Amino acid sequence: MSTSKTFSRVAVVGAGTIGASWAALFLAHGLHVTVSDPRHDLEEYVTAQLAAFTPTLAALGLPTDDLTARLVFEPELEKAVADADVVQESGPDDLNLKQELFARLGAATRPGTLLLSSTSGIRATDFTARMADPGRVAVGHPFNPPHLIPLVEIVPGEQTEAGTLADAAAFYRQVGKQPLILRREIPGFVANRLQSALFREAVHLVTTGVVGLEDLDTIVTSSIGPRWAAGGPFLTFNLGGGPGGLEHFLKHLGSGMEMLWQLLGKPSLDEATVATLNAQVREAYGDRTHGQLSAARDRDQLALMAALRNAD
Repeated sequence: MSTSKTFSRVAVVGAGTIGASWAALFLAHGLHVTVSDPRHDLEEYVTAQLAAFTPTLAALGLPTDDLTARLVFEPELEKAVADADVVQESGPDDLNLKQELFARLGAATRPGTLLLSSTSGIRATDFTARMADPGRVAVGHPFNPPHLIPLVEIVPGEQTEAGTLADAAAFYRQVGKQPLILRREIPGFVANRLQSALFREAVHLVTTGVVGLEDLDTIVTSSIGPRWAAGGPFLTFNLGGGPGGLEHFLKHLGSGMEMLWQLLGKPSLDEATVATLNAQVREAYGDRTHGQLSAARDRDQLALMAALRNAD
C-alpha cells in the first residue's frame, strides 16, 4: 500500500452511535459513503443522527449543505463494500462476530482496500484470525464522538503491514483527525486504559462516600481536565518539577505517589455499586435529556478546542 493512494469511497459497516458519527464526518469531508447495517430502521436512524450532528460539523467549519447527496444505504454487506477504498467497521465488540465479519470483509473487498475497526479494545490479531489476508487490517479506534474528538488510535496486529499503518494515518488526516500509531497492540489500547484507570478510582471514591458523583465530575472538569487539555500527565509533572523537570519531581514526590498507588480502590461493578451510581446520575443529570446533555458537552468541547487552536 502507498500513502499516495486517493481515498474517495468509504463503507461504514455498523450504524450505531459510532458508525453514524463516522459517516457524518466522512460526508462532511466530501467522501462517498455507503452505510451497511442489518437494523430495520437504518435510513431513518442514520438520517436523524446526521441532522443531530450537523450543528457540530458546521461549528468545526465543515460544509453541511446536501450532506446526504453522497450517502447510500446498502444492508447487504458484500455489496456495500465491493467498491470501497476504505472500510470503517463499527459493529458490536464481540470477538466471534468480528472474526466472522472480517473474514467476510476480506473476501468481499478488493485486495487494496483498507480495513479498519473502531473496536474499543479487541486486538486486531484476534479478530483477524479467520482472514487469509490480515496484513491490510488495523484498528482505527476513535474517541467518542468521532466527528468531534480529534484522536484516532491506529493499532497494528501482528501481521499488519507497515504500508497499512501509513495509509490509515493518511486517510484519517484526510478527514481532519489526529491519528497516532501505537508501537504495539495491547487490549484496550491506550486512551481507554487511561480512562478506565481514572474511572475505577472515581467509582471507588463515590461508592465509599468520599465525594458525590456530580462533585467528582466538577473536580475533574475544574482541575485535571483543563490541565491535561493543555499538557498531558508527563508534561504536567515535568513542569511540576520546576527547572529540574520530571527528574526533580520524581525524586521529591515520587515515593509519596507510589505509596498512594497502593491505596487506590479496587471496586467491583456489582449490583449494589451499579445501583448507587445510577441513582446519583439520575439525581445529578436526570433533569435533562440525553440530547440536551450531548449538546452541552459538544458546545463546551468545541469552545475548548477553539481556544487551544487560538492559543497555538
